Amino acid sequence: MSLEFDTDFAPSHGEAVPVSAGVARLTARNPGPFTFHGTNTYLVGHDSLAVIDPGPDDREHLEALLRAIGGRQVSHILVSHTHRDHSPLAARLAEATGAIVAAEGPHRPARPLRTGEASPLDAAGDRDFRPDLVLSDGAVIEGDGWVLSTVLTPGHAANHAAFALEGTGILFSADHVMAWSTSIVAPPDGAMADYMASLDRLIERDDRLLLPGHGGPVRRPRTFMRGLKSHRRMRERAILGRLAKGDRSIPEMVAAIYRDLDPRLHGAAALSVLAHLEDLAARGLVETDGEPAISGIFLAV
Repeated sequence: MSLEFDTDFAPSHGEAVPVSAGVARLTARNPGPFTFHGTNTYLVGHDSLAVIDPGPDDREHLEALLRAIGGRQVSHILVSHTHRDHSPLAARLAEATGAIVAAEGPHRPARPLRTGEASPLDAAGDRDFRPDLVLSDGAVIEGDGWVLSTVLTPGHAANHAAFALEGTGILFSADHVMAWSTSIVAPPDGAMADYMASLDRLIERDDRLLLPGHGGPVRRPRTFMRGLKSHRRMRERAILGRLAKGDRSIPEMVAAIYRDLDPRLHGAAALSVLAHLEDLAARGLVETDGEPAISGIFLAV
């Protein structure tokens, strides 16, 4: 199944853009190769609001949010995961509004660090974040005219969660599913096996619209997510193919598989290959000299 990305997106920085009944989007001015045009923050409700993913600790974005809130009550601030482009502004927004901050939990890796291993995304983790309310799978938060339920989706991050706006078919998918690009899965911060299991879980749902953490909406969720799954399986086959041709290291594979990729993203590509290799090794399809690592030597079984 082919996968078509949609990069046609106008961020409208500083403006609250209606995206559905009772839902508005504000995009932070933090564009980059991993954030596209910036992080999307969503306001849910009319007279009483929930804020989903307040974004980076940025004064301009905070001021834009407070203007959009316009003195209305904010009962909850929901955080999808603890990367620094999503969660750090929660503390300042909560102080300004008195809202309860809710999330799956503090930042943590998907697996323990191995001996001598450092997390390449360490700086991306918001290690100061502590939610007031810890959300389990299926946990419900209600407000004036809206109900949000928690759908845990680990993979991109160990504590990643999506939020379903009940009765609307809308799912706030954060960084798990985005229309403009595939999600980064970078060990030990994330895990490919978890990502694929979460993707299968969302495919089984009946959502009509996904509102992601970056870029525009996903309007045909099941078709798009099946394409994402096929893309990941194709990447697996490409990795196994490079091993069969004699590649033994991740840099060799990246150079061949991602030869048309922006060089700024080669580091992320290497981490994605590592995530696939960890999963393939766990499934007995690949052997490695010790634990899988960027600098490791790999063999197809």
